[in-house]
Amino acid sequence: MTITVAGNKKNYDEELTIAQLIVKENVENAEYVTVTLNDEFVERDEFETTKLKDGDAVEFLYFMGGGAY
Repeated sequence: MTITVAGNKKNYDEELTIAQLIVKENVENAEYVTVTLNDEFVERDEFETTKLKDGDAVEFLYFMGGGAY
C-alpha cells in the first residue's frame, strides 16, 4: 500500500489505521496532533478505526496559539 504522509510517498506492507500510522511515523506530541485524510479532518475518536487505503494522503497538523503585542 502506498500512501502520502506529509507530502512524502511511503510504502507499507500491511493495512494501517491512523492511530497505527501515528506510532509508525513517530509523531511528536501525538496527543496534540490533528490529522487530515485526503484533505478532510478526522476526529480524534476515529483515529483507531479509520483504516488507510492505497493512494490516501495524510497530513499531521498542530494548531498553536499566539498573541500580538
